[in-house]
Amino acid sequence: MAFVQNDDLTTGTMLSHYRALAIPAALGMLFSTLYNVVDIYFAGQLSTEAQAGLAIGFQAFFIMMAVGFGLGSALSALVSNAKGEKNTKATRILVAQGLGFGAIATVTLMILGWFGGPYLIALVSEPGAYRDAALGYFRLLIVALPGFLMAYGGNGILQAHGDSRSMQRALMVAFFANIGLNPLLMYGIPGLWNGLGFNGIAVATVLSQTGVMLFILSRVFRLTVMENLRRDEFVPDLACYKAITEQMLPASTALIVMFVSGFVVQFALKNFGADAIAAYGVALRIEQILLLPVLGMTGALLPIAGQNFGARNYDRVREALFFCWKLGFAISAIAMPLLWFGGAWAMRPFTSDPDVIAIGASYLLVDGFLFPVYMMLFSITSLLQALKRPIYTLWISIYRQGFGVAFFIWVFVALLNFDVWGVWLGIATAVSTGWIMALIVAARVSRTAMGGLRTAVPAE
Repeated sequence: MAFVQNDDLTTGTMLSHYRALAIPAALGMLFSTLYNVVDIYFAGQLSTEAQAGLAIGFQAFFIMMAVGFGLGSALSALVSNAKGEKNTKATRILVAQGLGFGAIATVTLMILGWFGGPYLIALVSEPGAYRDAALGYFRLLIVALPGFLMAYGGNGILQAHGDSRSMQRALMVAFFANIGLNPLLMYGIPGLWNGLGFNGIAVATVLSQTGVMLFILSRVFRLTVMENLRRDEFVPDLACYKAITEQMLPASTALIVMFVSGFVVQFALKNFGADAIAAYGVALRIEQILLLPVLGMTGALLPIAGQNFGARNYDRVREALFFCWKLGFAISAIAMPLLWFGGAWAMRPFTSDPDVIAIGASYLLVDGFLFPVYMMLFSITSLLQALKRPIYTLWISIYRQGFGVAFFIWVFVALLNFDVWGVWLGIATAVSTGWIMALIVAARVSRTAMGGLRTAVPAE
């Protein structure tokens, strides 16, 4: 039976579309974050080596997961454009080709990960118990890769149809399943089975994420656009694969650049001791939680702008962007005081060390000023993807999270002799200048693609 819903984002109020897309997406990301917290907690019940092994193993796995995030963004943009054009056949073909592309990418990455993962783990660890734990965790987690990649790709298709609730529900169920599966698979059943120990955490992820994938794909195949699906529409089409790759690679690479940026910051912080590194790790989690509504909202902008761009309804694309910014500034007005005045309070549930609390609060103070800047950066990324110009998001990311972070931290710390504040100010300068760059790029791309950000004059 087909899955029918109000998936036309070219009509209706912006508020209704953002409410339907952004809230479920933010809740889904919250449960995804909490899922990882559960894994960290249970690993800590075993040993520090297990906790470190989980962190390193997941870092190596994240590089492959970045392809899944990129695939989801690519399919959300391409499918929403086709839907906006009211081209049902093209929409169906893109869905089929996207799923086939995801399957091929998954198999390729599983092979590359199996042979290349140990070398990557060796680069960021020393021989010993925690490296062994990381390697075992990573190898088992490879089996979960189809669950992650195909679920993210399928979610991009659903978002293009105005559905972000399916992923939210799947992630909520996975979170609660993980709470039960982790201790069961780690410790077993007394008197019957001794369990898998640390590897049980990875097996729990394989089972729960495979369940997420099966549910998401079932929702995709129930879409009305899939009713007349033919088997030959899954046969690889080079033009479709090229379009998907062009949309996917910038988004995936930008995530990898962000991942590398974290290493740069940690490298700079090690000069200020373990307290600084610990404070940054805790403060980053607090920042991520507060950013969840913004991420849900700016993620919703992609299918809304994508459908309307496909329909050549450029005024509505602009309306979607500015409505996103209005909501974003309203959220910022709440989050900024919390970061400025509540930073130390927010740190205390994670640590009782006064030095760690003080350093973390200093980061959150600076982060409060950056909050609306992050919001606008994320929204511009979604807009550029919706306009099918994703390559610009990569260049902005390379500048902001690659060159900018390293260069400005070096200026403040090495040249101007700042203490840990130099790291925070270096991040702030990179983010702020990246924001200016993004605004200039968005204005120029919009002028070519749809006549500009503020004008209603269409491009020739």
